[in-house]
Amino acid sequence: MANYVFAYTGGTMADTEAAQQAAMAAWGAWFGTLGKAVVDAGNPFGPAATIAADGSVSEGGSARLTGYSILAADSLGAATTLAKDCPVLTGGGAVEVYEIFPAM
Repeated sequence: MANYVFAYTGGTMADTEAAQQAAMAAWGAWFGTLGKAVVDAGNPFGPAATIAADGSVSEGGSARLTGYSILAADSLGAATTLAKDCPVLTGGGAVEVYEIFPAM
């Protein structure tokens, strides 16, 4: 069993309180289906900055990440399957799945 970072990109932000509540309910329901696989439900990201190799700083993250979660799964394929029902996908976003190597 390994841990995987689900890096969320894109998607839309709900524009009304009712839509925001519905979005939160969808996330809660999805996490509920994942059960013990959820290591860290994560958080959305706010403003970002990118620091280049030359030390210059620009506003915004170059990867356009919008949040993360950490889940446990038996393989990258199994983790990817867990991501297929992620609510960010219904808003036009995407999920990138990365295996986390254990600390040495």
